[in-house]
Amino acid sequence: MAQIDAFFKLMNEQGASDLHMVSGQQPILRIRGEMERVKYKTLESDDLKAMLYEIVAEDKVKLFEETGDVDFGYEIPGLARYRGNLFMQKYGIAAVFREIPSDILSCEQLGLPKVIRKLASLPKGMVLVTGPTGSGKSTTLAAIVDEVNKTRKDHILTIEDPIEFVHKSQSCIVNHREVGTHTESFASALRGALREDPDIILVGEMRDLETIALAMEAAMTGHLVFGTLHTLNAMKTVDRIIEIFPANQQAQVRSTLADSLKAVVSQNLFKRVDVKGRCAALEILIATPAVRNLIREGKTYQIASSMQTGKKYGMQTLDDAILEVLEKGWISPDDAYINCIEKAKFVSYLKTPPTDFTDI
Repeated sequence: MAQIDAFFKLMNEQGASDLHMVSGQQPILRIRGEMERVKYKTLESDDLKAMLYEIVAEDKVKLFEETGDVDFGYEIPGLARYRGNLFMQKYGIAAVFREIPSDILSCEQLGLPKVIRKLASLPKGMVLVTGPTGSGKSTTLAAIVDEVNKTRKDHILTIEDPIEFVHKSQSCIVNHREVGTHTESFASALRGALREDPDIILVGEMRDLETIALAMEAAMTGHLVFGTLHTLNAMKTVDRIIEIFPANQQAQVRSTLADSLKAVVSQNLFKRVDVKGRCAALEILIATPAVRNLIREGKTYQIASSMQTGKKYGMQTLDDAILEVLEKGWISPDDAYINCIEKAKFVSYLKTPPTDFTDI
């Protein structure tokens, strides 16, 4: 048993999402979105390095020492998997770990809207799950892939950095590939994927032009592609994909994206005030013919209006989703106000409306 495993067990017992190990500080847990220090001695750089190197593969250690940061995965059988990142900072080595539960929760257990489950039955196209870091994108994607795994007879290929949720083959065959271990990059894995007979491809992060271009190509050639982006809402997701390409290619990209995109799910996590835990508010964009035309014509600023009028297709704006959980009494008015888009809609819920100089 590695020395650091004791902290992972504490993390699991406390229901923490993240563990921070930083030279010159005590260990810190993120519990329901807030940082709490662990009653333990201050971590010295050399001691922490020895503790971390005990669980990191030699090739990852070599890469870390060459570059100053590295991602990796770690698993404690029977407990959980962990997505780790090592990095150097002013006072020495540091690491952050995110817990990936061993049990994959279903769409129903997560309380996701019914339309999310339907995404698992799409024959082809691209579905994007977006949101800020720590918003639960991986958990939502895992629930959708789990639904695919249970209900279809296909080949699922995941490309991640590192591997997070591990899906055991059920009705489907599932192959997991880790960037840096099983393949050189997301782009090289996607190029290879087209020769590996997949029906469903999960791209852990669409972070560069080549990866996005290959993902769209895969969606256009009859595959169902799931991917994640770090964007704040559906409209920004569409803009981000188009704007990453050179200006002379953007008209063609708009057309390709309009044809390949099936849905964008953008989410935020909130601390619940009624019970211990957190809940998600989801913005959902379904690529109806009207939405495709807006993308093709470069009128993404009208997407919000389409979501307002497309509720019968399962669409909803982020503000409507936040308002729903607020009115259920699950989240605080202040939290809702901070994370909403149109602040004016939420001012009436506040006891003392804050003065936000950026809105003046």
